[in-house]
This record gives sequence, structure tokens and C-alpha cells, in this order.
Amino acid sequence: MELWLIILVAGIVTYATRLSFIAAHGRVDMPVWFTRGLAFVPVVVLSAIILPELLAHGGAFDVSLGNARLLAGILAGLIAWRTKNVWLTIALGMIALFALQAFQ
Repeated sequence: MELWLIILVAGIVTYATRLSFIAAHGRVDMPVWFTRGLAFVPVVVLSAIILPELLAHGGAFDVSLGNARLLAGILAGLIAWRTKNVWLTIALGMIALFALQAFQ
């Protein structure tokens, strides 16, 4: 019961935090430095999710050519940069990952 209470309180706090920014939008003048910083939030969050998966191999930090995830991630990043096409990036990145893992 205590665990469910903690989960419920954490959910309410998280929802209230997110809702406060939506409710305050247009009503409160945010400082310029804060507004400028918000533009980087998606990049930071996405990097925090993706980079550990690319750089960790077998539970250890791995930046070698034997890390198929890292190589496929680099290829996907280049495809995204050059084409700006999400579906093409995902498809070619997954194909590269499967091919690299098959040859290891």
C-alpha cells in the first residue's frame, strides 16, 4: 500500500509540474535566459536516453569499432543530419544495426 501511495504522489507531483508550465504559458513573462534554455530540453532529454544505449556494451563503456550499436547510431545520426527524414533514419539505422550484429 505504501508503494502505491508513493507512486500516486510522484505522479501527481510530476503532472502538477508539467501542468504549471502549460498554465503559465502566455500569462507569465519568462526571463530570456530561461526561454532560451527551454529550446535545449528536447536535445538533452533525447541524448540522455540514447547515448547510454549507444556507448554501453555488455555493461561496460565501449567506444570501439566492435560496438555495433555505436556504429549504427553514428550512421543513423548522419542520415538524420543529411536527409532530415525520421522514417528513413529509423529504417536505415535498424538495418545497419541488424547487419552489424549479424556479422559479429
